[in-house]
Parts: sequence; structure tokens; C-alpha cells
Amino acid sequence: MPLFYTGLRTLPARAALFLVAVLTAFVVTAQLQLAGHFDPNLLFAPPAWAAVASAVFLYMQRQAARQRDLIDDLIRTRRELAATERREGTLAERQRLSMEIHDTLAQGLSSQQMLLQAAERLWDTDPARARAHVRTAESITERGLAEARRFVHDLAPADLADGGGLAQALRALAERESDAELTVRFHAEGGPAPLPDRASSALLRIAQGALANVREHARATTAALTLTHLDDQVVLDIADDGRGFTPPRDTGPPTGVRGHGLPAIRARTAQLGGTLTIESVPGEGTVLSVSLPLETPSSTTPTMPSSSSTPPPPPPPNPLEPPS
Repeated sequence: MPLFYTGLRTLPARAALFLVAVLTAFVVTAQLQLAGHFDPNLLFAPPAWAAVASAVFLYMQRQAARQRDLIDDLIRTRRELAATERREGTLAERQRLSMEIHDTLAQGLSSQQMLLQAAERLWDTDPARARAHVRTAESITERGLAEARRFVHDLAPADLADGGGLAQALRALAERESDAELTVRFHAEGGPAPLPDRASSALLRIAQGALANVREHARATTAALTLTHLDDQVVLDIADDGRGFTPPRDTGPPTGVRGHGLPAIRARTAQLGGTLTIESVPGEGTVLSVSLPLETPSSTTPTMPSSSSTPPPPPPPNPLEPPS
């Protein structure tokens, strides 16, 4: 038997089977000579054992080869999957970085450019207003520097770093974006609910990007930010009284430099499982609404609607009208 397995392991299949047959013939001949008489057990038992041993060994060998092939395929598939995930992660990170840069540094630089151009035009005729524009540009530069530092360290937006929450950050944003040409108001509805840092950061970036679009494209005089906390979702509305536009149908990723704002807002909303609604008509302003779902604890007993249930809350007021 050791010679059988040695030959089956070291030789090709046909040569190993020939060796097993030769060794079996020698064993049968030797046993018959030693017995001195014909014995059927001595004639048929060794070939039977040799055949069973060879069949089992060859079957196990084929199974082992098949398992090795499966393991090799699994390793190759895992490597290809890892490479695909790295590529997708790289693309997703590039898109995230482009949106962060667009919503922070690029907007700050654009505002600084407009303020400095306005200051240059008014420098001789109205030095006081020109200096005010320069001071405003300086404050925007300071905030841009803070955003850049936090951006490098991948921290939350600067407005959220003081722990005041999303509502306070949006109120500060509205105050900062208000000037002689555009008045931005903020209004919060519903009880404040704790939001994940990712959702708060995304909503603040969306508000920044939307207001940048309003200032650059809408030619509006009034804009409003409305943050509404519901039981199962949080809704952010950005409305303006500008010239409006026809909402695009393209839902693809941001491409190019111009027109980056809406695709970036759409991408941020989709990443958090929310919905984006744009209502706009040329000449009648724009309302952009972002709704993000909130995780609510499930109750043990499902509630069924009844005729005695409380009526739904009244619709929110017009966001462009100041709250009473």
C-alpha cells in the first residue's frame, strides 16, 4: 500500500495505474506461491483493494485540484473586487472633495472677487462703501481660511464646530449672506431634533451652495431658509424671489465647473437617502426643498388610523414672508 500511494502521488495517472497493476500482479503471484494451493481470496482480494485504494486516491486528488482552482478563483475575484472598490472609493472621494471645494473655498473666492470688484468701482466715488466691501471680503477670507484648515483635517464645517447645532449654523449663514443687494432670512419650525453630524454637515453645505446659486444666477432681492423638523424627516427649504429657471432633467454626477451647484446638491441628498425637489418657473422665483429621513424608534404595537385621530398640521407659511 505505501508503494501504491507513493506511485499515485508522484507519477502521472496512467503511469501510476500501470505501476499499481504490476505491483498487484506481483503480490497475487507471491501469495499464491506461498500458499501452495489455489485460494480465491488470494486471487481477488489484492486487486479489489488496489482498485478501491486507487479510485479513492484519484477522487481525492481531483477534489483537491478542484478546491485549489476554486481558492485561486476566489483570491483572484477578491483582488478584482478590492481593486474595483478602491477605484470607486477614489472616484467617490474625488466627487466629495470637488463638492466640498465648490461649497466652501470656491464660493468664498467668488464672493471676494465680486466684493473687490465692487470696491474698485466705488473707490473714487464712494470710499466709505468701498472700504466696507473690503472689510467684508476680509471677513470672508478669514472664514475661508478656517474652512480650509478644517477641510484639511476633515472636520465638520466651521459653523457647526461651536456645538450650536444646525439651526444656529443656518441662522449665522443667513446673517452672513445678507447685504444691501440680498436679504436672507432664516426660520425654524418644529422641535429641534438631534441630527447625525453627516446630515447636519450636508444640509449646511446644501444651503451654502443654494445661496451661492441665488446670488450668482437668480438676481434675487430676498431669500429664505426654512428648517422643518418632522417626526420622521427633516426638511430644508431654500426660496428666493429671483428670475427663476427651468429645472434641469439631468440627474447625473457633476461635470465641469459651471453648473456644479445643483448636481452637487443632488448628490449630497442621494448619499443620505433623501429627496430633492425643485420648483421654479422663469420669472417667478425658485423653491428648492431637501428632505432627509430620520431614524425613529419602532413601536411595539402598530398604530392604526382612526376617525378620532388628530388632524394634520397646517401647511408651513410662505418662506419669503417674515415669521410672525
